Amino acid sequence: MASVHSAPVNPAEHAARVKSRARDLGFDQVGITDLSDPPHALALRRWLDQGMAGTMSYMHRQAALRSEPWRIVPHATRAVVLSKGYYVDDPPARPGCGRVAKYARGRDYHSALAGSLEKLATYIRELGTVDTVTRCFVDAGPVPERELAQRAGLGWIGKNTMLISPGRGSYTFLAAIMTDLQLAVDPPFEADRCGTCRRCLDACPTGAFPEPRVLDARRCLSYLTIENHGSLDPALAQLMDEWVFGCDVCQEVCPWNVRFATESSSTSPLEQSQEFAWLELDVLSIITDEEFRTRFRGTALERAGAGGLRRNAQLVRENQRPHA
Repeated sequence: MASVHSAPVNPAEHAARVKSRARDLGFDQVGITDLSDPPHALALRRWLDQGMAGTMSYMHRQAALRSEPWRIVPHATRAVVLSKGYYVDDPPARPGCGRVAKYARGRDYHSALAGSLEKLATYIRELGTVDTVTRCFVDAGPVPERELAQRAGLGWIGKNTMLISPGRGSYTFLAAIMTDLQLAVDPPFEADRCGTCRRCLDACPTGAFPEPRVLDARRCLSYLTIENHGSLDPALAQLMDEWVFGCDVCQEVCPWNVRFATESSSTSPLEQSQEFAWLELDVLSIITDEEFRTRFRGTALERAGAGGLRRNAQLVRENQRPHA
């Protein structure tokens, strides 16, 4: 494939072209960083040793590479880090329905962003040579996305462990392309703009934050309703309220979201639909595996599985039932 340039281009010009192409493809933010060791590797090890990953055994398997991202893709030296907003307004609550987290109200973001991400990777290879390395990641594999995003200047990691971007908030998907193309790196976002605010910590219905920027997945409703495929502790189940898939509470109360979160104005491949904001509990509680596959194929809701959604719907129905 022919190169898009005929003369040598310096790393700063390479970076500017990549960023322009990323925005043309619909990404909201783009930054570039190197693949040196992230500063919080010891914190990750402590978190795992304390069992806070719950049943997510893949986190243990990925720990070494997450602590040394330069090992993930041989010869790669840069990460092009991208964000795509997914904020949508909430429709009115519907009686007899369970609530779904905003990110899951459309196409599965892994596949929805893959096409644009691969187009950007192709462009990066065109800027380089036939041997230029690229590899795409969308919340998969051993990539410390939030740390790389912070180092690429996209925002800071808030007390609820989410990446928060000034003027945008935290309702964003993160993706990355690792490459060996020489690109100028961006300065990291070093300010902590959470200040003394602890609304996210105090609002968490299950008390899943033992301290700022530490999330105990075993108490997090997103983990419990999606990743955990066993039974739920009755005490925690009572705290699910109306959440049948995921939870947005720590983001809803964040002042940066209250003030700045808006629906993306760029063309979106996410195909979000209000149809998935509230799901009928009577239907979900008895949904068959085949019905589940037909209705939710290609969405993030597949992650919980039919059995997980049946369990969640039954628990939320119990929470909504009047008690003497």
